[in-house]
Amino acid sequence: MTERRKTKVVDVGGVKIGSGHPVSIQSMTKTDTADVASTVAQINDLEKCGCEIVRVAVKDEECAKALSSIKKEINIPLVADVHFDYKLALEAIEGGADKVRINPGNMKEGLNSVIDAAKEKGIPIRIGMNSGSLEEVIKKEKERSDRMVEEVLKVLEVFEKKNFRDIVISLKFPTANETVTAYRKMASRCDYPLHLGVTASGPLEDGIVKSSIGIGTLLMEGIGDTVRVSLTADPLLEVDTAKRILSSSGVRDFGPEIISCPTCGRCQVDLVSIVKELEEELKTDPRYSVSHTDKQITIAIMGCEVNGPGEAKSADIGIAFGKGKGAIFKGGEVLKTTEATSAIKELLNIIKKEM
Repeated sequence: MTERRKTKVVDVGGVKIGSGHPVSIQSMTKTDTADVASTVAQINDLEKCGCEIVRVAVKDEECAKALSSIKKEINIPLVADVHFDYKLALEAIEGGADKVRINPGNMKEGLNSVIDAAKEKGIPIRIGMNSGSLEEVIKKEKERSDRMVEEVLKVLEVFEKKNFRDIVISLKFPTANETVTAYRKMASRCDYPLHLGVTASGPLEDGIVKSSIGIGTLLMEGIGDTVRVSLTADPLLEVDTAKRILSSSGVRDFGPEIISCPTCGRCQVDLVSIVKELEEELKTDPRYSVSHTDKQITIAIMGCEVNGPGEAKSADIGIAFGKGKGAIFKGGEVLKTTEATSAIKELLNIIKKEM
């Protein structure tokens, strides 16, 4: 993986975004922000799932006024997402938002007032451009990404003339290719931290694939400081997918990593059920979560003798199955043999000792 891009550091309610700090996970509530109880409940669920910064839609004055009440009931930084009306951004800042996201393509006036207010409160602003808000409808991919970067750079001039540099930037398209192209270009033109994401990525499965390709590609090139996976689905799935992308990209660790084979006609145990059961146990038991240990381990669950022993030996802990039984490996050596029916119990006992 390429060395991570050097950037400025921005503080969002105590969570640092930029060089020297973990790539943070964000999501956005899907409740009506004016419904304080529902919004707080969803934010708290997101936090339990691993969300580190949360964004809420501020579509009207009622939503803006709700922010101060929401802030009192949550533990993670709150970002106000404001479009069109700069006065709502001012009210959100006054209400205690830890950051404001604005889309300059949708805010034609009042930008200077928003910058002044954020500067006075000491909070950052995300300049968040989406392809749908480009000033012109452009069909060619290269031209669209070029245009977006140029529009963001023009807006940056306004911020910098006012000596405001607590900025995070995002440039999102509904395709992985355009998203990657735009971020690469922006990364070479400034040293502000970048918020990664593929916007309007489609139904759940398509969105997961597009986001994994787009965000994962950039992370492995050392680009990106915070991420939001946008899915037409439960926001908890956004956080779960973000954690998987960060982990698979080698950027962060979130508990034990399971390596398992796809199975074939050689497999003589129900490996799919075994892997699913182990995954659920590791996910639901707090002893195995990243917040309870800084020791990350790999666990190999393999279905036959072709790649099984080799992968099991290479992992910290592994099991290679034969007909109804499996050989458990630890540190490259066979530790014991177990029946398939008791494999999960045996593995969890060993994992518990390791962590």
